[in-house]
Amino acid sequence: MSVRTGSRPAPRALARRLTVLAAALAATATALTATAGAAPPRTAACTGYVGLTFDDGPSGNTTRLLDALRQNGLRATMFNQGQYAAANPSLVRAQVAAGMWVGNHSYTHPHLTQLSQAQIDSEISRTQQAIAGAGGGTPKLFRPPYGETNATVKSVAARHGLTEIIWHVDSQDWNGASTDAIVQSAARLTNGQVILMHDWSANTLAAIPRIAQGLASRGLCAGMISPQTGRAVAPG
Repeated sequence: MSVRTGSRPAPRALARRLTVLAAALAATATALTATAGAAPPRTAACTGYVGLTFDDGPSGNTTRLLDALRQNGLRATMFNQGQYAAANPSLVRAQVAAGMWVGNHSYTHPHLTQLSQAQIDSEISRTQQAIAGAGGGTPKLFRPPYGETNATVKSVAARHGLTEIIWHVDSQDWNGASTDAIVQSAARLTNGQVILMHDWSANTLAAIPRIAQGLASRGLCAGMISPQTGRAVAPG
């Protein structure tokens, strides 16, 4: 007489159980694969777009600025001076590689309204060439230095296929504004509006994470500036 010391199933019963278990595992794996392939849920929808702009680059601060923008999920329009683009083509390429848009900010940053039409044309056309030659593409947006413009400046820019972009909010970073003040300026942005900041400002660089947090808390995302309207829109 044999005595069973455990509840070990017979070989056929064990085989059936293993088959059922294998099928269950296969079904679970299929479900997990399908879930992994699905698009992740968006944590927050964009209810509007704003235009972050940085003038006067590229500079010795550009690499750090690009890193901060990328780390915080922001894109921006970089209004480059032609003389700096020509001298630092690798930084122009880095701007594009980081997902930024590149605009024209004149060649030497003069008061354009005090120049002749031929001089204005030279400032704008040389910058177009410098940026394109550096790998930044052919700009479609133009910001006159100091925001100074007139009918002649606008007409010359238009001849080069450029839309003039000023700003709705001035961060005052060029005037020594603190990081707190720059963050507060960005908090005033509403859908479609553009803020003026500068590539070289250490306080602006420090403000980037808080600007990103502030925009996200209001459902705003960093967009591109439309050449048609001059306002911020969803990236194309």
